[in-house]
Amino acid sequence: MPDILLTTINAKWIHPSLALRLLKANLGSLESRSTILEFALRQPLEEKLQNIFNAKPKILGISVSIWNHVQTLEVLGRLKHLWNEETQKPVIILGGPEAGQLEEDSPLYKAADWIIRGEGEDVFRGLCEIVLADNPHHSAESIEDQLKKNRCIQSLDGKMITSSHVNLEKIESAYRLYTEEDVSRKLVYVESSRGCPFGCEFCLSSLDRQVRYFPLDDFLKNMKQLIDRGAKGFKFLDRSFNLDMRRAKEILIFFLNNLKPSMYVHFEMLPSRFPDELRPLLTQFPEGSLRLEVGIQTFNPETAKIIARPSDPEKELESLAFLKNETKAIVHADLIAGLPGENYASFAEGFDRLWSVRPTEIQMGILKRLPGTPICGRDKDYGMRYSSEPPYDVIETNVISKEEMDRMKNFARFWELIVNRGHFDDLSEKIFPEDKPVFRHFMRLSDFLLNRFGQNWGIDRGLLREALESWKN
Repeated sequence: MPDILLTTINAKWIHPSLALRLLKANLGSLESRSTILEFALRQPLEEKLQNIFNAKPKILGISVSIWNHVQTLEVLGRLKHLWNEETQKPVIILGGPEAGQLEEDSPLYKAADWIIRGEGEDVFRGLCEIVLADNPHHSAESIEDQLKKNRCIQSLDGKMITSSHVNLEKIESAYRLYTEEDVSRKLVYVESSRGCPFGCEFCLSSLDRQVRYFPLDDFLKNMKQLIDRGAKGFKFLDRSFNLDMRRAKEILIFFLNNLKPSMYVHFEMLPSRFPDELRPLLTQFPEGSLRLEVGIQTFNPETAKIIARPSDPEKELESLAFLKNETKAIVHADLIAGLPGENYASFAEGFDRLWSVRPTEIQMGILKRLPGTPICGRDKDYGMRYSSEPPYDVIETNVISKEEMDRMKNFARFWELIVNRGHFDDLSEKIFPEDKPVFRHFMRLSDFLLNRFGQNWGIDRGLLREALESWKN
């Protein structure tokens, strides 16, 4: 039985957690006493419970995000009734973007023994060493002293440990911990940098403005090893891959030189940084081998200013047009509905502008009030009202009513089902007549579909096709 169990509930089975592997890889002498156990959201609750319970760890480390907050709380609530004197409750350590922002009165905070805010490689090892010591009964003060002595924390407040930045040149790589199943059948997450220089108020990355880089030579050696093992899909976690142009070029050249059949690489790129020195490389990727996520978020200059997001709409549209017309990349462009100061008409106009350059996918996101982000301070000034439950979707603003927001959420769901998934491309002329504004036209369609089915999920594809064909546009 492992002394340390690292676990999380991933959004999908194909999304293995790099965070858990980094924690395990950096446990030092304790790595052999640890194991990783991952679940998926749709996996039955009983399977999660039994696997964790049967492991009987002394330490249970859980990575928490907005998509698994509720399920994690449910798992811990049920396990609480299973643990007894015979099967002792482990020390519960939470980490991840959601855990680090928990309020003291939240149920998940109360269910934890310790919570790590920030990077966990050094702090988690330190905590595990203390807990597994011969005399594990330490006060919070002594734990704080020991962790500070190792220079891996900034502060300890109650259960909340705020970590210091780890040294990216010294931490152990975790890519060796991807299993053969991970490499051959799942999406492999990688990171060549951490942090983001921008302060977009809706984003958790705004809390870490210092961009730091992993040593490039070592990183590329790790990528080569993954390719040699048969990895097919690489998704970079870097928030701004094309911020450092020299590094971006070297990484692109590396993947161009090492592409295998059916292999692809996914980057998140800044929409306004596609200079001439980068463009020739992007045009060389074969069809399907390059996937780009380009965050536009808003074309409204006043809203961009409110949320402190750099914005240059004309340059962004030109970059998207280049990607669409000159490369074979799959381009995923993001817009966010419900940002402060942007009304229904402004969002509709922005959506139509984005559609004019025809990215492969338009992801219409709904603003979320992520705990700890600066946008939480905008509630009063802009009439922002959100759901109190994860994922904290906006309900209404002072310029978008609840009814309008509900219609936009319904629009987003049907857009994903009908357009982004590509199942109805043969009906595109009917869905998108040239003489009508796309957003308002598709809004009418999504209203019609909701009225017809009474829901926007779990709809049989054949029935959805029949409805699209019968729609009088």
